[in-house]
Amino acid sequence: MSKIRAAITAVGGYVPDYVLTNQELEKMVDTNDEWIVTRTGVKERRILKGENQGVSVMGVRAVNDMLSKKKIDPKEIDLILFATVTPDMMFPATANIVAAEIGATEAFGYDISAACSGFLFALATGARFIESGAHKKVVVIGGDKMSAIVDYTDRSTCIIFGDGAGCVLLEPTTEEFGVMDSLLKSDGSGAPYLHMKAGGSLRPASHQTVDLKQHVIYQEGSTVFKFAVTNMADVSAKILERNHLTGDDVAWLAPHQANKRIIDATANRMGIGEEKVMMNISKYGNTTAATIPLLLWDYEKQLKKGDNIIMAAFGGGFTWGAAYVKWAYDTN
Repeated sequence: MSKIRAAITAVGGYVPDYVLTNQELEKMVDTNDEWIVTRTGVKERRILKGENQGVSVMGVRAVNDMLSKKKIDPKEIDLILFATVTPDMMFPATANIVAAEIGATEAFGYDISAACSGFLFALATGARFIESGAHKKVVVIGGDKMSAIVDYTDRSTCIIFGDGAGCVLLEPTTEEFGVMDSLLKSDGSGAPYLHMKAGGSLRPASHQTVDLKQHVIYQEGSTVFKFAVTNMADVSAKILERNHLTGDDVAWLAPHQANKRIIDATANRMGIGEEKVMMNISKYGNTTAATIPLLLWDYEKQLKKGDNIIMAAFGGGFTWGAAYVKWAYDTN
């Protein structure tokens, strides 16, 4: 019997209309365009504005974009996985809210929290559901409303993050396409360097936690940068090695869009030229779990059936990983 693989058969994406430029940030915090671009590569980011606008709003828009292109009934969806660290609320899962909004009445769903690596963790999980033979259509979403947990007086973090959501549809195939391999890692000892101090069961919300600004991103940038450069590059090189690939075999590197210097270091370690590196950090910033699916959304028309794609990410926690995907369709 032929092995069942999970093929990406459609992608969708959404970013808010509001553009927060570096020039606007200059009026909010002590920074400037040259400083931001040199250190991060970010020129602008999208922000979700308005009342009652949670990350589910962007997730719904991304999935509906994908469904309209694929022309499938949402009732055919078996499972929705939503990778996010900014859920609408602690419970129910944002995946379930999205399912209700799009009419996926036959699907079950849950959220996955792995920070910037969340989409890769969710992709690997969704692939297993497909490979089991029990599920035919799995939607994997990566989305975050980072503006909800950013302190816009902290120039070390507010310059980096933006809002957005992207998604993929996984379906079974017996051909040599789809999610071929994944290598995922985590190390909780990295938690002190990148986290949100309050809002969970350890430090529930109170007047004190709000007054102390403990419901926003805390990051020790230099430590996180060192770990990210090393581990994201290492795991990407390892997944090449164990699949007997070289940089010449790779059509595209789809790296998490945290910092251009980290992206460049990963590509160099893999022997991949800049022309093969997907990049949109300059216009979206770091959208956390959304960066990789938004890359696929932006580059979809350039992808060809059979392309070898390496996806790589590093996130708070610490979490990191890489996935080897063989693209399953030609857009045209």
